[in-house]
Formats: sequence, structure tokens, C-alpha cells
Amino acid sequence: MPLFVLNSLDGTVSVIDPEQGREIKRIPTGKEPHHIYLTPDEKSVIVANALGDSLTFIDPRTAEVQRTVTAILDPYHLRFSPDMKWFVTAANRLNHVDIYRWNGSELTLVKRIPTGKTPSHLWIDSKSTTVYSTMQDSDELVAIDLATQTLKWRIKTGALPADVFGVPGDRLLLVGLTGGDGVEVYDVSGPAPHLVKKLLTGLGAHSFRAAGDGRHVFVSNRVANSISKIDYLTLEVVDRFPAPSGPDDMDISADGKRLFVTSRWAKKLTIIDLASRKVVQQIPVGKSPHGVWTLDHVPRQ
Repeated sequence: MPLFVLNSLDGTVSVIDPEQGREIKRIPTGKEPHHIYLTPDEKSVIVANALGDSLTFIDPRTAEVQRTVTAILDPYHLRFSPDMKWFVTAANRLNHVDIYRWNGSELTLVKRIPTGKTPSHLWIDSKSTTVYSTMQDSDELVAIDLATQTLKWRIKTGALPADVFGVPGDRLLLVGLTGGDGVEVYDVSGPAPHLVKKLLTGLGAHSFRAAGDGRHVFVSNRVANSISKIDYLTLEVVDRFPAPSGPDDMDISADGKRLFVTSRWAKKLTIIDLASRKVVQQIPVGKSPHGVWTLDHVPRQ
């Protein structure tokens, strides 16, 4: 299966053959593609073009462009709800979260919700009832009720919160602090959230990727040039891997042996062998690579 790397400053997607270890194709998209997500039917992968106000649908197996959907305002981050009824985008530059109905093929905007400053990353609980979003420049975590499309609560966080990861069971959320040196853990099971713990991972804690074993999650430390492995059952950091040149988004091969991470400042995709804990390859891509994704991956929890 091909690997897709989103080149944010080029407005392109690099298609990588993981066996050949090289780029085999480059797909033009809209301006500033940052994140990527699979449709519920697994027939398309969606590239969200934030500055292009559009979505590019690509076949995840053949890397052929299927269609482009326009008039989607500032889709910086994106996520489908587990029940496959909702599609949510975070408008990073326009300070709102959009909630769309998804009928299996088309999107209908239901509500545009003003939020805090610079919505960054999204998470939706397993019951498809609540959307969580970080506010990068107002240092907040907010919760949105999907049924009513209204804000439930907001809480102050550490500096520059970025990605958010929900621990199975829907009780705990992990928040990466790109302006800090670790991950904050929040209990969101009650009517009001509260901070449980802070895990020290490294400067610029940014993006999460579950290891697929039902127990661990990786977080990239963009400033520290490392990746930390967190045991989310014990809430402890249990391992650390080198990851050069501003590690950002990650994916993991289906056999669990290789971790793919974009090296934001080096215009490369870095491949880490998890057994030896070493960088084994770097593949040149476009400018400011951000999202990385393959259909041939370990589970997302």
C-alpha cells in the first residue's frame, strides 16, 4: 500500500512506495494540505487543504485523485465520528469548528461554532456524542456536544496545545503541549474536566499515534527531536526514540515494526525501526511535510 505525505508549503501530496523506499508520484492539491483522514467506507482518503478551502479525495490503494470538494472553509484538521454520521473540521486561521452531516458521499454543513483562538486538533469520543478540540493560541481545551452542536465546557491548558488523544473508555484525554515539554492528562468523565497529571516527554510535544496494542501511544516532540512512548494504562513514559528535524505526524506499518514520521524542517519522511530504536531511512519529499498516512497500518487504539 502507498504512503501519503502531505507537503504543506508545496500544496502537494508525495506518494511513497514503502518497499522501494522512494517517492513514485506527487499529487497537486489545494493550498496548505496539513491533515488526512479515511472515509468510513474506506474507499477514499481525504486531504484537507486549509488555505485552499477544499478537500481532495484520493483512492488509498491506487493513489488516484477521485474528486475535489470546494467551499469547505479552512479545514486544518478533520475527523469522522465513529458512528459515521458526522464530519468535523477545525478552522485554524478562522477560529471556528464546523460540524457537517455525512450521508456516505456528500457533506452538509449543520453548524459553525465560534471557539477560542486557533482551533488545532480534534478528537471524538467512542459514542459519537462529544467533540474535543484544542485552542492553540488561547491555550484551551473545549468540548462540543454533537447532538446540539453547542459548547459544553472549556478549560485552560498549558502552552500551545496541539493534538488530543482519547484513551479507550472515554474517561481520559491526552493533550500535547507544543509550547511546553510534555503531555497533560485530563479526566473528562464528569460534568467538568480536571487535570489529572502531566507527563514529561520533551520540548514541543505535538502529535499522537496509537501503537495499536491497546496500551501504548506515541507522541512526537517537535523541538526535542524525539518520540516518546506512553503507557496510557499506567500514565507513564516508557520509551524514547530519536526523530530528527522537527518530527510531526506519524503512522505505523501494519506489522508494527516501522514508524513513519514527517521531519518537518528537513523535507523528508523518516522511517524508524521500533525494535532497534534507530532511524533506518529518510526519503526526500516536499516542503514542510506534515500529515503522513497509509491504509496498511496498525489499529488506531
